[in-house]
Formats: sequence, structure tokens, C-alpha cells
Amino acid sequence: MGPADQAGVEILNGVLVYTSAPLEEDLTVIGPVSVTLYAATSAPDTDFTSKLCVVSPEGRSTNIQEGIIRARYRQSSTDPRPIMPDEVYEYRIDLGPTAYVFEAGHCVRVQVSSSDFPQWDWNLNTGGPLGIESVTQARVATQIVLHDAEHPSRLTLPVVGA
Repeated sequence: MGPADQAGVEILNGVLVYTSAPLEEDLTVIGPVSVTLYAATSAPDTDFTSKLCVVSPEGRSTNIQEGIIRARYRQSSTDPRPIMPDEVYEYRIDLGPTAYVFEAGHCVRVQVSSSDFPQWDWNLNTGGPLGIESVTQARVATQIVLHDAEHPSRLTLPVVGA
């Protein structure tokens, strides 16, 4: 828990990394942060995780907030809905509230992945009953994240003074 250097995470081929240009002035963010993904998976269930990070002028990336959404719970945390493999769905990942000042010269970074173990529990990508399946039943999932005009994946920041 807490801020940590993200260098070891960001070199993994299962982590997408999106980084802004260096900020020209301070950017104050106060309130709930979220990531909206348009994504498809080859699995009948999967997770999508995201982290909001700050990157120093020297290139050090440090996490600020993180969150997760399990595909079957994309519409409701109490009423799971299965997904169809290879179909595009919209996922909203709540990263929680924050109060942070991104200083001028720093960059805003977003990581997207399908796992953040041990921060979050494994998803075996089977769509089976939670907590009952054996790890031997795990499936490898291929994830596709879209980001175009028709599929506007995005980071939502509550910027103060904007």
C-alpha cells in the first residue's frame, strides 16, 4: 500500500502505459478519479486494473491511486452479468478520491493491465464461481483496449480551477 516506484511494473508486456507531456503549470486534482476503458477479451471473464501515476522530470513513476473492475461486475457489484468473449464493452474503473498536485514539469501517467496481484485477487478468466475454482483451471486471456473516436477510453480527473 502507498506510493511506490513503478519502474518494475511498467516494463512488463502486460501493462499499457499512457503518459502526458510534461505539464507547463501545476495541475490540482481533488475528488474522484476514474478510467473508462473500451475493451475486449478472449475470456468469458477477466479483470481490468488501472493506476494513476506521477512521473518526475527525472523519469521516476510513482503510483497515486489504483482500481479494478471485474468484467462480470461492470454494471453492478451485486448482479453479475456475463460477457461474450471478443465483444467490446465499456468498463469504468473507479480509482477512488484523491487530492494531489501534479507539479509543473511532471507528467500524468495511466497504467492499464489485467492484473495487479497481490494488490487484487487473481481472476482465473473462466467466468466460473468465485473462490471455488482451482488455479489449474486458469485461462490465458488476450486483452484489447480500444482508444479511438468511436471508443473513447479515457482518464477522468476532477481538476480544480479548470
